[in-house]
Amino acid sequence: MKKFAQKVQRFLVSEDGPTAVEYAVMLALIVIVCLTAINSIGTNANTTFTNVANSIGGS
Repeated sequence: MKKFAQKVQRFLVSEDGPTAVEYAVMLALIVIVCLTAINSIGTNANTTFTNVANSIGGS
């Protein structure tokens, strides 16, 4: 039981847990930024292709 208490104490004092949480938050923010950028690029590309298609079809 004493070893278990020591392990729990080491875990609580250890900084691995907070570091992992910080990395998870950073990863989530990076994913959100990437998805937003991809969505924006896709929308702009769709608009451009639509304009080109209308220009070709209208001639």
